Amino acid sequence: MSDAPSRLTSVRVWDLPTRTFHWLLALTTVGSVASAKIGGNAMVWHFRFGYMVFTLVAFRVAWGLVGGRWSRFSSFLYAPGTVLRYLRGQSRADEHHDVGHNPLGSFSVFALLGVLALQVASGLVADDDIANVGPLNRFVSGALAGRATHWHKDYGQWILLALVALHVAAILYYLLGKRRNLVRPMLVGDKALPAGTPAAADGATNRLLALLLAALCAGGVSWVASLGG
Repeated sequence: MSDAPSRLTSVRVWDLPTRTFHWLLALTTVGSVASAKIGGNAMVWHFRFGYMVFTLVAFRVAWGLVGGRWSRFSSFLYAPGTVLRYLRGQSRADEHHDVGHNPLGSFSVFALLGVLALQVASGLVADDDIANVGPLNRFVSGALAGRATHWHKDYGQWILLALVALHVAAILYYLLGKRRNLVRPMLVGDKALPAGTPAAADGATNRLLALLLAALCAGGVSWVASLGG
């Protein structure tokens, strides 16, 4: 009888742009929260980290449309029936739930991107009535700016921290409970999967496209930031 692991092969799942995005987002999110907690002169860095998060989220939205196979939203935007089958342990082999983001993991991705987008949007119009004003504050009413500031400093921050904690807890659960390391594939890009599993494109053309998109996103964010001058 053949040994099951011998039928596995190394498959590129996470392309380099997705991996780079993931770790940069983790670092900039930590930096953003830490600088806000420190306050004072560190708020200069809070804005810088915020603009970096803005750039990264914008890039991920674009990359979710044109990136590698398993990074595209179409690969992990699941119908309710698919989610129910997954929860019942009845996933079909052709659904490849063990490759990229499974149905529960997809909720985490969309929730994090959504909350980060709200944090960025609220920060752009926020005013703490001390010395820190978002670059788009002058385009909104004082009432809206006040609600945005309250969300940004309170509800939004705590929801974001809760989602990050859940994300880390899920990684530890898979590592300790299911003996599946989810961190390594996000570092090296590959997973040991059955032969014939579709791989993500990760060549020079793919990476050049990512650089172009990142540059466009950074330029757009720089322009938005300049509106506060």
